[in-house]
Amino acid sequence: MARAIRVLAIVLLVGAVVGVQAQGGQAKDASRKAAAQGSLYDRLGGKTAIVAVVDDFVGNCAADKRINSFFAATAADKARLAKFKDNLVNQICEASGGPCKYTGKDMKTAHQGMGIGSADFDALVEDLIKSLDKFKVAKADKDALVGVLGPMKPQIVEKK
Repeated sequence: MARAIRVLAIVLLVGAVVGVQAQGGQAKDASRKAAAQGSLYDRLGGKTAIVAVVDDFVGNCAADKRINSFFAATAADKARLAKFKDNLVNQICEASGGPCKYTGKDMKTAHQGMGIGSADFDALVEDLIKSLDKFKVAKADKDALVGVLGPMKPQIVEKK
């Protein structure tokens, strides 16, 4: 489960870094406008919507041959998978300004020794963006979420 959480964190980080770099000042402007419309947590649709996105995202990762080996053990154990999803939901909920509290390991500890590279992280982010797009999350909100999660990348990626 910790491995799956690590992979998810990688995806979130890559997306954040890629989105912020690609958007530059536009992402900051969009984030400021979105912030005026309520918290990111609220704009994402609250915990129910985050749970739906996480469920879809974990399915995307499991189907993604580029990274699914990171999730194999977690996916095979229903209890680990449930805990992994719960940790992921809480991490996104807290990072987006919601009432949840992430109580899992810090990203460096959780991903240590996994050998996660930049390409793995990028694949994870692509899978997350695919889920956000499926649920029609506004571009400004995707950029804001990636911007909040992006600073985790250096703690997750071990090889470039």
